[in-house]
Amino acid sequence: MKNRHILVVEDDANIRRGVVDILESEGYAVTPAQHGAEGLKLFRQNKYDLVLLDLMMPEMSGYDLCREIRKRDVKIPVLILTAKSQEIDKVVGLELGADDYITKPFGVKEMLARVAAALRRAHTDGDGAPTPLPETFKFGRVTVHSKQFEARRGDMVVTITPRELKLIELFLHKPDEALSRQYLLDQAWGIDYMGTTRTLDQHIAQLRKKIDPEEDGDPVLVTVHGVGYRYKPPA
Repeated sequence: MKNRHILVVEDDANIRRGVVDILESEGYAVTPAQHGAEGLKLFRQNKYDLVLLDLMMPEMSGYDLCREIRKRDVKIPVLILTAKSQEIDKVVGLELGADDYITKPFGVKEMLARVAAALRRAHTDGDGAPTPLPETFKFGRVTVHSKQFEARRGDMVVTITPRELKLIELFLHKPDEALSRQYLLDQAWGIDYMGTTRTLDQHIAQLRKKIDPEEDGDPVLVTVHGVGYRYKPPA
């Protein structure tokens, strides 16, 4: 795992150098980029196993870079760096397909743990093992095409991220059962995930928008207060 190639896109030279040094000290191959446009150019030219990017950058923002990355690769782990006060940035970043976020200032152990966990999940999911989900199935009020990472309802087509697809799988296998936040985090992010349940809540919020696009009828992802969430298949 330590031979994985990581693209670091950060406009702050001190933070960029620090992140590169930390990752290289752990044996990762690291390519730095000083802004989004350079990061996109490098991403197009080379193969990476993970992208670590800042959101607020000149030339091209992290939002735009994340969007372009997801157009080309829906599976590569993308971790975003945000300031502690930028809650809306985290939400938008996750909505665009980022897997997780790391809040500045961050500790070395935390960053390395999150990077390792994201790489481990991608490595496990990407070994060519057959997916337990069918290629096409109904979930809520949409039809999910798992191979294309898309959900359709009539003429509406939305992209489903790998993390959202994993959550769908968990709910689909246990309909009408209240699943705890910790269970969902352990299964979708891994038992070594160091983040908070807020990340899960944000992913659920985005997933709800996609599977209940018109908000007609009862919601299919129901909040179970004090526990987590329950998938209620539509009648």
